[in-house]
Amino acid sequence: MSKQKWFEELSAVLPAHTVKLDEPLSLHTITRMGGPADVFVSPDSQAQAIVVINYAAQYNIPLLLLGNGSNMVVRDGGVRGIVLQLTKLREITITNTHVYAESGAAIIDVSKLAAKEGLTGLEFACGIPGTVGGAMVMNAGAYGGEIQDVIKQCTVVTPQGELLVLKKEDLDLGYRTSVISKKGYFVLSAEFELSYGEQVHIDEKIADLTHQRTSKQPLEYPSAGSVFKRPPGYFAGKLIQDSELQGKGFGGAEVSTKHAGFIVNKDNATATDYIKTIQLVQSTVKEKFGVDLELEVKIVGEEVK
Repeated sequence: MSKQKWFEELSAVLPAHTVKLDEPLSLHTITRMGGPADVFVSPDSQAQAIVVINYAAQYNIPLLLLGNGSNMVVRDGGVRGIVLQLTKLREITITNTHVYAESGAAIIDVSKLAAKEGLTGLEFACGIPGTVGGAMVMNAGAYGGEIQDVIKQCTVVTPQGELLVLKKEDLDLGYRTSVISKKGYFVLSAEFELSYGEQVHIDEKIADLTHQRTSKQPLEYPSAGSVFKRPPGYFAGKLIQDSELQGKGFGGAEVSTKHAGFIVNKDNATATDYIKTIQLVQSTVKEKFGVDLELEVKIVGEEVK
């Protein structure tokens, strides 16, 4: 089937405003880069999301879950198949120490809402720019905390359309990995178990971590966040800094002069510029220190033909 056929059939069963043809993904990534998706779907509900997943499975159509595009680089040729973005699914509810959040909710919002309710445990996420779904996929962490410290269970859909509720022990959470990423599951929601804390201490921690983030990270430019995983025994940013790569790059992309672990879109960079800068960093650090820098960001899509 053609992308036009996918578009027409999905538009027939979903609200028209949720389905778009040849949608530029640069409009949906924090880096402001990326070519078009054949078909782009942004459902209003979990039920609509399941319709899309089942449709893709039925016709063996490639399906990419985008999130809010905070940890992803989309190549300039775009993405073939269907791109599913769940950022409209952002309900958050708190009952006692139990926090329920849909996958499209910003993990920052979940962290700050929990803090306002006097709950501690999720403060580390107050500066993570991704969604709950993205945080679950990669067991997101910062400032000494990780999702695995607070998760209770997670509801996912398999690529075959089966609905599963995964307990913490089923999630196989490790450093920037999970069973979700390994098996290509689609996150619908997550449930966290926190604890009550002293409001003044919670507020102080949120304020301190927010200050650390704003003072040390290059938030004035679009970026995909921390580009590389922490190599065993090293810090990626320190290796890049010691390689004298800050300010270097291709086109409008450069290694941040504020934090060497970030590559920023400083001046209308293309995804090709960004990826070439990533490769420059990897090859230089390998040559100077013999360390292989593994990507934390995900690179998807096709080159321009």
